[in-house]
Amino acid sequence: MTNRTKRMLEELTSTMKINPDLYSLNVSPNRIKSLGFALAGWLYMLRYQKNTRIMSVSSLVIFILALWLQVDFISWAILILTITAVWMAEFLNAAVEAVVNLATSEFHPMAKVAKDVAAAAVLLGAVASVLVGLLILGPPLLHKLGY
Repeated sequence: MTNRTKRMLEELTSTMKINPDLYSLNVSPNRIKSLGFALAGWLYMLRYQKNTRIMSVSSLVIFILALWLQVDFISWAILILTITAVWMAEFLNAAVEAVVNLATSEFHPMAKVAKDVAAAAVLLGAVASVLVGLLILGPPLLHKLGY
């Protein structure tokens, strides 16, 4: 094996050799506690992030509409994946904001970039979800309404 190949292999495997337990203050001892931490994060989002409350109502309305329109299983799967992607983007956006706020209390252009780009990911997901919703729910809704 050449030195170049060894260096490249070392680069590729260097991250996997880092033990996260050595750098974490709070390591979850079991899966049940990990689930609890995840639920705590979700509850945090519902309490402090008003967009999450709007997303909850929107998701519920979409699910009720899809039930009423009797969409097929593939359409359900696409709707669930699309809604989940927007929720995940919102959660990651909040995480980025929290980390940036933790890293600096002063204005920094790169902190603004991090927050704006994370917010843009949510916007992109929301726009895509509206388009997917219109494509899936639009035709059966128009048919049901007699158009």
